[in-house]
Amino acid sequence: MARFQKGQSGNPAGRPKKRRPNVSAFDIVFDKTLTVTQDGIERELTVEEALEVQTLEAAVKGSRTAIRQVLKMIARREAALEKRRPAKKAIDIKSCYSSNNARRALQLLDIAHPDAGMIGADPETVRMFLEAWAVEAALVHPGGKRLSRKDLDDCKFFTRDSKSLRWPEASDR
Repeated sequence: MARFQKGQSGNPAGRPKKRRPNVSAFDIVFDKTLTVTQDGIERELTVEEALEVQTLEAAVKGSRTAIRQVLKMIARREAALEKRRPAKKAIDIKSCYSSNNARRALQLLDIAHPDAGMIGADPETVRMFLEAWAVEAALVHPGGKRLSRKDLDDCKFFTRDSKSLRWPEASDR
């Protein structure tokens, strides 16, 4: 024998009514609307909005409690805006190490230039001539140690117009 007769509902009282979601009394009151007059203009505001306007007005008048509340409202608003902002995309950085990177940077900064006599040669092996001003700037602060004869000869060899170099007084030239 079947539990229920054919055509008869298993729940004679019918479907239970939907329960209200967890809504507090404040939520119900805050959703109500008020007609508020501001500067002679009537506007419809929720109770929550009206309270926020009152708190803001009190803060402007100097109420410390109201100022704290306004600062909290600003922090909540900023947090909500941050959540709505699109996620920041990660930037994939790829680096390529080559002596040409440094060579190109020296050229862009007008510190060094390739030897004009070696045009057509491999760009990575072409001798670079340093500008005299750059060599002079480097020689002013050699780190406290004296340059050797070889270092001085190299400075002359790799400097464009090395005759115009002004040597620091402590060097042996």
